[in-house]
Amino acid sequence: MMESGGDMVVEKALMKDELSKKNLFILFGALIILLISGTVIFGLKVLLIAFVAYVAAWIVEFTFSRIRKKEMGLSVIITPLIFALMMPVTMDLWIVFVGSAFGVFFGKMIFGGQGKNIFNPALVGILFVTVSFPVQMNTRWLNPETDIVAAVTPLISLNRGLPFDYSLMDLLLGNVPGVIGETFRLGILILGLLLIILKVIDFRITLSVLATVFALTGTGYLLDPSSFVDPIMSMFVGGLLFGAFFVATDPVSAPMKSWGRVLYGVGIGILTVIIRNFATFPEGITFSVVIMYAISPLIDSMLNKGGSHELQS
Repeated sequence: MMESGGDMVVEKALMKDELSKKNLFILFGALIILLISGTVIFGLKVLLIAFVAYVAAWIVEFTFSRIRKKEMGLSVIITPLIFALMMPVTMDLWIVFVGSAFGVFFGKMIFGGQGKNIFNPALVGILFVTVSFPVQMNTRWLNPETDIVAAVTPLISLNRGLPFDYSLMDLLLGNVPGVIGETFRLGILILGLLLIILKVIDFRITLSVLATVFALTGTGYLLDPSSFVDPIMSMFVGGLLFGAFFVATDPVSAPMKSWGRVLYGVGIGILTVIIRNFATFPEGITFSVVIMYAISPLIDSMLNKGGSHELQS
């Protein structure tokens, strides 16, 4: 007996939901690997930061789920983990708690919960902490090689013309100052490519971000070396790789259209280069992604009018 059209729609919706859950757990596994590598590099406080971030996020999620009488969404396993991975290991735990709770509340719950948020809640929390606690967030970096807390990272050294004593291998293996999740860049590359192969994240976004940053930085370096840095090394400092693979690719906040995601990635790349080279804050990827999150619906709207096709994968 043939299925009715309504039954087929329901079955497809259920299959898509199961696929989303599967992708969520695959992403969670990749992030856990980065958390473990961060623990190896920076010490056991990394696990404490992650624990505090989870407690804060779960309190907010649980409270709202009880008030609205709805189940907690599975994204609660991802949001605090990304937030923790974007923290420096020197961060005060009470700030971790406040930032994680703020991100989930203002970035997710007030929009209606999982799947309805405009901004990635982890990034909302990071942005809040960055602006509210700039000293703790931008000037206290632990060097895992020396156990000395200093005010510079490889990104700051490169962009400000300070002595740059890091080899490409140092940057790839992660024994350098930085936030917990950004330093083991070899792991980010391997895990990121695996997520693309498994179609957990969209290669269009990551490739557009990285290609744009490389092209603009390289052009600027050729035209004005005093204002722009080595385009190759610029790809391996700061949170660019982590942001391009694990943050910008958030399927809820990114555009739905194929070319929309390309434009979205290009926009992130352009803004990242501008902020890195001309703004007060040394890292531009966080601000860039949040700005493009806000523009994402406009990109989809413009492409809808133009008749662009939606993503099939």
